Amino acid sequence: MAQDCNRYLVPVETINVVDVIDRSRFLTTLGPASSLDAAKSFIDRVSAEYANANHNCYAYLVGPPGSRGTIGMSDAGEPHGTAGAPMLNVLLHCGVGDLVVVVTRYFGGIKLGRGGLVRAYSGCVQHVLDECRTTERICWKRVKLVIDYPLLEPIKRLYPDFEVVVMKEEFTERVTHSLKLPEERLKDFLAAATERSNGTLKADY
Repeated sequence: MAQDCNRYLVPVETINVVDVIDRSRFLTTLGPASSLDAAKSFIDRVSAEYANANHNCYAYLVGPPGSRGTIGMSDAGEPHGTAGAPMLNVLLHCGVGDLVVVVTRYFGGIKLGRGGLVRAYSGCVQHVLDECRTTERICWKRVKLVIDYPLLEPIKRLYPDFEVVVMKEEFTERVTHSLKLPEERLKDFLAAATERSNGTLKADY
């Protein structure tokens, strides 16, 4: 299912952090997940890598921050509601989208209790988020403009205001600019460019 073309923060890469809580070792692995299949593949890969652990609990959110359209979680053998739900709750309120996290636990011999487990798993996810580098997810739209030479500079002066990137320039009888810009900027940019060209601008997208 296609996602809405929103702009939001997403993880740049896969990262790991380690926490030791009452002798249990928690290894938290976080990464990008732009689709449900990507989230599931990530979980399978991490769980296989740490197959000897006592638990590989997970949570994921595919889509914009806070969205609940494509989410999932698992306690992976921990008492119900003590791992997956607290992990997902942190993801839902972190301001980042398209992400998946697996918390791998090696039991250290001391039981943490329900409250201790909730604090441990949510704290591990918060820790990895604190270390996570993000970038902005942008849906780019490609446009080809055909511009009369006298209008080239006036049209180009619009580009910075609409985050336009020039991919290619061709100079023949008229100037052809192959551009990309954020999709949500497209309508206003074309309106401004058409007005500036007195309606002579040709745009294909």
